Amino acid sequence: MKDNDKLIEQVKPEPLSVQSEAQTVCGPNTTPYTVREGDTFFTIARQFGVSLDALVAANPQIPDPSRIFPGQTVCIPGQQPTQCPPGTFSYTVQPGDSMFTIAQRFGVSLDALIAANPQIPNPNVIFPGQIVCVPTTAPPTCPPGTFSYTVQPGDSMFTIAQRFGVSLNALIAANPQIPDPSLIFPGQIVCVPTTAPPPPTTCPPGTFRYTVQPGDSMWRIAQRFGVSLNALIAANPQIPNPSLIFPGQIVCVPTTAPPPPTTCPPGTFRYTVQPGDSMWKIAQRFGVSLNALIAANPQISDPSRIFPGQIVCVPNR
Repeated sequence: MKDNDKLIEQVKPEPLSVQSEAQTVCGPNTTPYTVREGDTFFTIARQFGVSLDALVAANPQIPDPSRIFPGQTVCIPGQQPTQCPPGTFSYTVQPGDSMFTIAQRFGVSLDALIAANPQIPNPNVIFPGQIVCVPTTAPPTCPPGTFSYTVQPGDSMFTIAQRFGVSLNALIAANPQIPDPSLIFPGQIVCVPTTAPPPPTTCPPGTFRYTVQPGDSMWRIAQRFGVSLNALIAANPQIPNPSLIFPGQIVCVPTTAPPPPTTCPPGTFRYTVQPGDSMWKIAQRFGVSLNALIAANPQISDPSRIFPGQIVCVPNR
């Protein structure tokens, strides 16, 4: 009898490992779902709006549907459209997403997002990898003087403006239906002006041109050049939303010093400040002492702050 017991132990089938079931590859028209603590086939079927019979049929690899465990893979029969209807675009749910955060991200109302997804039985329960159809907020046709452009992956308002040779400000102004120009998405319609006025080649008197750099904001630019934020905003009426500026954009910065003299006093000559200049570098360039250079320019209230285009009077050696 002992020999027979040993033989039975040897041929006894190994229990199906968690790892082998968790690595199940789901078939066409199904979506893999990882079982969580407390899940049953019934609760999973209800969660995804499929019948219990359909869920069981889609998972022949699970011999006993009444026994599933956390970490196991269950295949959910496909109920989601492979293509979203006209007027919407498809979005793949990411970890941490909810219908509310998706609606916020794309600037649509929560009600409109829910209405566009009747295939989701419970909008409070969505899962990573699921497809949500997001309504587009752009108008079906663009107004006269513009043409419609469909946003491609990787596009931004700045790159679109560059591609079509229009100013960023004109592109933003032509799309008031886009609440946040820094957030556009593939499939969205952007209206590109065909008659946009070119960006100013020169800034008005009392200001100088500054090209926005990555990470800049109006507040940071105002701090960098020692002007008030209100003065900087007032000097740039062509920027419709001062909280939205982009690298490559031109900002006109007011000068804080009195207007430079038309002629420098005897014993000095005029020098126009170049990008990257400082009083110390100018003094070195022309072989004069820094103190002498500062003394020759009483109109510069803060010698540590000079800007491109400003006039500096350099003493003759």
